[in-house]
Amino acid sequence: MERWCGRVAVVTGASAGIGASIAESLVRHGMVVVAMARREQRLKELAEKLQGGGGGPKGSLHPLKVDICNEAEVRDAFQWVKDTYGAVHVLVNNAGITRNVKLSEMERTDVMRALVETNVIALSLCTGLAVRMMRESGVEDGHIIHINSVAGHSILPFTGHHSYGSTKHAVTVLTEGLRKELMEAKSKIRVTSVSPGLVKTEIFEAAGSQEDLYKENPYLNPQDVADCVVFALGMPSHVQIHEVTVKPVGEFI
Repeated sequence: MERWCGRVAVVTGASAGIGASIAESLVRHGMVVVAMARREQRLKELAEKLQGGGGGPKGSLHPLKVDICNEAEVRDAFQWVKDTYGAVHVLVNNAGITRNVKLSEMERTDVMRALVETNVIALSLCTGLAVRMMRESGVEDGHIIHINSVAGHSILPFTGHHSYGSTKHAVTVLTEGLRKELMEAKSKIRVTSVSPGLVKTEIFEAAGSQEDLYKENPYLNPQDVADCVVFALGMPSHVQIHEVTVKPVGEFI
């Protein structure tokens, strides 16, 4: 990870859970992290924690309040990164949501629209902006990381979350499609999909799920996923970790 020291990473959905753990890990490995999320206070609390903890991190975290589904805000945010730092070297597309609604009862289009806008469209927009900035800034060894899910490779047994799975299947296709485009362009920008199993975060609570999935099922912690991101980034520049699937021991999915 030494070669990333002092370089710039953008992490979306960085105010809690997996995103917060990834942002913290990258800061502790010396990166300048632009942490994007809607909950600005949480971002500020994370920045304060990193400034005062454990002998001090090597890097720094800069909170940026962004609604990832607001195209104008996303474009302004990436322009701010370019104006402030000149380039982005790593993008971690972590922002994602689920909704606890059965497909057979999907009568509100806003539910599906929110899933697609957050998990697919925002990811695609951030990717396009980051790749363009990398090319314009002469960053030849950039890295795009999508936080995917095992739901992007199979059908979840959790009733009510198949719509979420459909968006993660899209992320799987978008990952491979981007890799092929960059390969055809002879670009050295790397692409990685990280697909966790069940992770203990706020995602199901935010979706309105009443069932406590963590009570009966083994689960990962957000740091486990952050460690996978660090692993992929830490590979030599000629090595591309295309897919990392990480599950808790005993997971039935």
